Amino acid sequence: MSTAISQTAYNYKVVRQFAIMTVVWGVIGMALGVLIAAQLVWPDLNLNLPWTSFGRLRPLHTNAVIFAFGGCALFATSYYVVQRTSHTRLISDGLAAFTFWGWQAVIVLAVISLPMGWTSSKEYAELEWPIDILIAVVWITYAIVFFGTIVKRKTKHIYVGNWFYGGFILTVAMLHIVNNLEIPVTWFKSYSIYAGATDAMVQWWYGHNAVGFFLTAGFLGMMYYFVPKQAERPIYSYRLSIVHFWALISVYIWAGPHHLHYTALPDWAQSLGMVMSIILLAPSWGGMINGMMTLSGAWHKLRSDPILRFLVVSLAFYGMSTFEGPMMSIKTVNALSHYTDWTIGHVHAGALGWVAMISIGALYHMIPKVYGREQMHSIGLINTHFWLATIGTVLYIASMWVNGITQGLMWRAVNEDGTLTYSFVEALEASHPGFVIRALGGAFFVAGMLLMAYNTWRTVRAAKPAEFDTAAKIVEVAH
Repeated sequence: MSTAISQTAYNYKVVRQFAIMTVVWGVIGMALGVLIAAQLVWPDLNLNLPWTSFGRLRPLHTNAVIFAFGGCALFATSYYVVQRTSHTRLISDGLAAFTFWGWQAVIVLAVISLPMGWTSSKEYAELEWPIDILIAVVWITYAIVFFGTIVKRKTKHIYVGNWFYGGFILTVAMLHIVNNLEIPVTWFKSYSIYAGATDAMVQWWYGHNAVGFFLTAGFLGMMYYFVPKQAERPIYSYRLSIVHFWALISVYIWAGPHHLHYTALPDWAQSLGMVMSIILLAPSWGGMINGMMTLSGAWHKLRSDPILRFLVVSLAFYGMSTFEGPMMSIKTVNALSHYTDWTIGHVHAGALGWVAMISIGALYHMIPKVYGREQMHSIGLINTHFWLATIGTVLYIASMWVNGITQGLMWRAVNEDGTLTYSFVEALEASHPGFVIRALGGAFFVAGMLLMAYNTWRTVRAAKPAEFDTAAKIVEVAH
């Protein structure tokens, strides 16, 4: 009897660990974002210390939000979804535990090394070579656990969410290893094996696909499980979800050069990146429409279900961001938007509106289930969190759109004699009100995350996970 129990029960311990750390790193990473946004409003907040300067805290913020918050959300939900859709336990509890502790070690090392100024200076890949090796080891272990569980599944079918999770895991492994090939000089410094324009090309092939696979494909795996679950409706079109998967992974990988318009990159490569980015609109919107249409006949639930509201609004932001991205990749538009706050607004429409909101909705659905509770401690707090997050995101991106277009127009304005109409400092002064509103929007979002942390703490405190796991084992055996 005990053998049957151990084989059929799900491993929720590692899911619980990653879920809790998603909330913790979310609060920390986003609070850092508000601090550096405030530094642009009040430069004295740099404290005249090298460790707290914008230049060192900014990569810490991006790594904390993308890889700590986003990464933990992906680990937690992928481990949860793959077990439930495959009707089998994770292939190895030990390897799953290693991925948890290994990933937390990576994050702690980032927290130490980035304020010290130990950086490879590559966007989203700033961590130095010893940490890169640890990331690769943890990630390959993650792939073994995920695909090993798929192999031993008790269902013939592989659910579409797992296709997206699997595609994201394999592609991120390839991106990370290729982009971080480097020659160590000391323990804290290395140099890329690529040179010049090639290095830039490889970096943005990685950088944009960190967005395309880490921040899109992985979270689409989340969307394809949690939206139908929370709406209690089947996915609108299963065929469309498969077309969405193959179209997305075929096209996304080519879009990186649009980050390098008007640089030393060959013009044909820039144009290829632009064309692929525009084509990318089709699969992106196919997925967004598929998620939205899943609510057919269930729209009334939005009145009373703030969790579903998080999930649906995240899809709206996903649709908006994946329209805006291809538009900004067009060279004539990029001539205005490049190097301005418009880019920052676009990134956060995706990061706050899509990634954070789908993660928050998924966690609110999942946390009670892995802790043996009926629901979160307070639905009212979830509702308040939803409005804080939505208003915060809108304030953020609207202020950055206005700033970005203002900056672009001021920078390109010329007098009749060909001299620049405005100095850079004048453009900076014009941006100041937008910086204030951006910091306010970020503060709204962090306030919502603090409510989530409190709500999660109260939910977990009232739970008895050990008893729940035992009960779950008996249910599994009975079935």
